Amino acid sequence: MFFFKKEPPVRSQYNAVLLDDIDTAKRSWNRAAETEEAVVDEGDGRELTAQSELERQKYMLLFREAKQRNVRGRLQPSVFDK
Repeated sequence: MFFFKKEPPVRSQYNAVLLDDIDTAKRSWNRAAETEEAVVDEGDGRELTAQSELERQKYMLLFREAKQRNVRGRLQPSVFDK
């Protein structure tokens, strides 16, 4: 008869891409928060606050997806910068 290899689920193929996206989102969120702190002192920072919150929500969405998939990968590069 026919013997077919069972293909792995599509999600497992994209775990490395998900981890890269999480790292990128975290860096973007940190950069937005630093910009917000630096500029808010000078005046109205509602737009920067909204941008920072948007970046935070992007990161949290990706983080929840990784948690749901049980993806455990590498340490963030920011851990090694110190």
